Amino acid sequence: MLDFAGKRWWYLGVSLVLFLIAAVALAIPPHLMAGIEFTSGSSFTIEFTANAVKQDELRTSMKDLGYGEARIQQAGSNTYLIHTRELQGSPNVDDAQVVGPQQIQVTEFEVIQKGLRAKYGDLNVKDFSTVSSTVSTEIARNATYAVLAASVAILLYISIAFRGLPRSWRFGLAAIIAVLHDAFIVLGLFSILGKWLGTEVDTAFITALLTVIGFSVHDTIVVFDRIREKITHDPYIPFGEAVNASLTETLARSLNTSFVVVLTVLAMLLIGGETIRNFLIVLLVGIISGTYSSVGIASQLLVAWDNNDIGKFFRRITGRKPAGEPEPA
Repeated sequence: MLDFAGKRWWYLGVSLVLFLIAAVALAIPPHLMAGIEFTSGSSFTIEFTANAVKQDELRTSMKDLGYGEARIQQAGSNTYLIHTRELQGSPNVDDAQVVGPQQIQVTEFEVIQKGLRAKYGDLNVKDFSTVSSTVSTEIARNATYAVLAASVAILLYISIAFRGLPRSWRFGLAAIIAVLHDAFIVLGLFSILGKWLGTEVDTAFITALLTVIGFSVHDTIVVFDRIREKITHDPYIPFGEAVNASLTETLARSLNTSFVVVLTVLAMLLIGGETIRNFLIVLLVGIISGTYSSVGIASQLLVAWDNNDIGKFFRRITGRKPAGEPEPA
């Protein structure tokens, strides 16, 4: 039987280091590169078919056209995803048309297309979308509510499911801490990717994050359920020993399940399109982190609580003795 509980501070220490790295990444502006779903604006993908165009050249061209705020991200060979402020007009009309004495106004998007065609030749517009500020605010609010509702539901469910054990709320709280750890690691990674590669957070990111939360909690509940079986079968077994036995028995199952899912996600990353890349990156990182947190965080926090490790730690720092312990002569 492996001694997971005896090395709990090593596991928790690794998690703390990753947490601090993520916190530093999020603290350095820009914190996260939010997509148009959360910030409002227009987004379109352009493929240049006549000439090779570099990202810096395209950024300069957009600035010359009056869109210096545009964020440009490479989305394939000679293909770029461009985010700007909210553009007025649909991309369906290529040129201004004359109908009787009135002229249809050339839209902002058409001005951009004409300017880029004049400089770089033919191009293909693969997609175009616009999100207003009202819609983006509602999406951000609903995404926050979804994550909070999922966390509260997890806490209530685990507390009720393990109500036969002493202090069952600790199981729910440990699972929530593990889930928040996984979410924070993913946020930190996307903050780093946003700074280096311009990777954005969009609604697909929130969907993937909720998927990761479900996967992480499912893995944690499997371990917790085995701990409950051990304690119920032998009420006098030391809690740390019950945790070690439970993790040893479920470790192969957790690793095998995660390994198969990771292989599937990697295959989709290699053959999938640009539109689902961020979704798959969140799944990949979240599943790896979720597997680790079930073993190295949720279960180890329960052992630390049972041994009152935090109280012992603060007493060691302050030099205070436990109540009832005589002072040295």
